[in-house]
Amino acid sequence: MIEITTKPISPDSAINSVRTRASGCVTVYVGSIRDSSQGKQVASVEYSDPKGTAKASLERLAGEIRRRWQVEGIAICHRIGKLEVGDINFLVAIASAHRQEGFAAAQYAVDSFKELLPTRKKETYLDGSTHIEGE
Repeated sequence: MIEITTKPISPDSAINSVRTRASGCVTVYVGSIRDSSQGKQVASVEYSDPKGTAKASLERLAGEIRRRWQVEGIAICHRIGKLEVGDINFLVAIASAHRQEGFAAAQYAVDSFKELLPTRKKETYLDGSTHIEGE
């Protein structure tokens, strides 16, 4: 399951989409909108995919993970649109036979996403100022 969505992300759905009978574990990372960033109080964060390439970027990442680690299933979900503090914006679920592969693959997926940031991110702060990444 590789998904760019405007709908809330369900950790249970992602876990169920990757789990197999051969899976000894499912490693999950859930990223959410925090209440402060850049030393300011966050009002909202808006993600957009102006180039329409975010899903393809995540699919390439999933392919790289499959080549590097023995995994049973991969879910990478990223929510776009305007999100409020506490909303889930990013989820990775990796099913594997053993925890070592699952932890390593999940860590790689999160770190790569942070470097790649396949979407545009606009943070709006309570003071009315904004910060934009990914332009």
